[in-house]
Amino acid sequence: MTMSKITELFQEEPVIIDLGIEAFQEELTEQHVEANYLNWAPPGQGKATILAALEKIETPENLEKIKRANEEAVNRIISSQISLIGYDQAINVVPGMTKNMILHAGPPITWEKMNGPMKGAVKGALVFEGLAKDLDDAERVAASGEIIFSPCHEHQCVGSMAGVTSASMYMHIVENKTYGNLAFTNLSEQMSKILRMGANDESVIERLIWMRDTFGPILRDAMKLCKEGIDLKLMLAQALHMGDECHNRNNAGTTLLIQALTPYIIQTDHTIEEMKEVFDFVASSDYFSGPTWMAMCKAALDSAVGIPYSTVVTTMARNGTEFGIHISGIEGNPWFVGPSQKVIGPMFAGYKPEDAGLDIGDSAITETYGIGGFAMAAAPAIVALVGGTIEDALRFSVEMQGITTAENPNITIPTLDFMGVPSGIDSLKVIQTNTLPIINTAIAHKEAGIGMIGAGITHPPMEAFEKAIIAFSEQL
Repeated sequence: MTMSKITELFQEEPVIIDLGIEAFQEELTEQHVEANYLNWAPPGQGKATILAALEKIETPENLEKIKRANEEAVNRIISSQISLIGYDQAINVVPGMTKNMILHAGPPITWEKMNGPMKGAVKGALVFEGLAKDLDDAERVAASGEIIFSPCHEHQCVGSMAGVTSASMYMHIVENKTYGNLAFTNLSEQMSKILRMGANDESVIERLIWMRDTFGPILRDAMKLCKEGIDLKLMLAQALHMGDECHNRNNAGTTLLIQALTPYIIQTDHTIEEMKEVFDFVASSDYFSGPTWMAMCKAALDSAVGIPYSTVVTTMARNGTEFGIHISGIEGNPWFVGPSQKVIGPMFAGYKPEDAGLDIGDSAITETYGIGGFAMAAAPAIVALVGGTIEDALRFSVEMQGITTAENPNITIPTLDFMGVPSGIDSLKVIQTNTLPIINTAIAHKEAGIGMIGAGITHPPMEAFEKAIIAFSEQL
């Protein structure tokens, strides 16, 4: 540097870059010093156990194996051709399902540890199935040991919010035609006062009975006529181009799905009145296709389970108490858990943040695939539901590129110059950058019986990723 440049440098006002501690920047600003805050921390927040794991993982040989394994995992996810092939009752199609089993969202949990919404949903399901006389009796039955509680994910299923699924509920049957595996999820109840949100009064049970006796059978019989199935991957790509992110905004997806189903529905032997009930029900909310995308994402991600050396996340799921993840290359596909987080966003009129239960549901399978919160740039109108700004929606999709393995060229975002959705969450990158996946989601009231009271944005707990990366290092 020349003397003139040095002189020029000392004549300028200093600009300070503050790393890691935002309070420093605030104090400097108060003293009229120009300061910029850079949100930075060392990998793994500098924790000794995480740094030791990273040191073991980040050898040139291991990093090359991880790179190849992650490319294989993401290729499977992206290349999977997924089709809706039918509907049927859980007892008939879900692996391991029994009449006294209740499936739930998230990692394993006991009745005693379930939160209000999940307990409410379980009690409603027991009454619906005739396993309990009423809600008081359902409390006794649930605590009796007579009921088997099991995660949806351990039965090739996913479930919205509480995820409670019982034997006679109708399920989507979704097939990964590329790799041959199936995935399942139950039908949308549509409205906010519903079982999956923890509501369980007479109106909820009556709706479930109608879904079992009319809605499900019509969909089942319609799909029997659709021999080729419905291409969900193509439909998902269309829905994103029409303004959905296919987790909480499903206006386009629901229109496309019912459009594809209608020619077969009207050919069934059901009455015109029953078919009209189905069309009116689907028209009552745009969420009809929401579970469909969840099952599609589950079918794609399951094809990437068990790839040695892969650090790709294949599951993110919450039970309202704990948040759990699965990592492709960790032997035995164990759960790694941390505490469920708060969801921050707009509340419905009359409710306050303190009324909200913690993050719950298997619907984060959409973000695990690369849509939902990862594709908010495709659906800027979603901010009206979950809060934030259009700028936030665009930023979230770009930021997720930093913790993923590839872009999905089949599912693209027009507003970002047709960028493929960020795909293949890399748990190693999450730890290295201290950047957590973004999730947009509904908010259920913390007490049973009330239902949905808002929507917003949340993240997984870093603790789950820390446990996973330590376990990954131990098997190297």
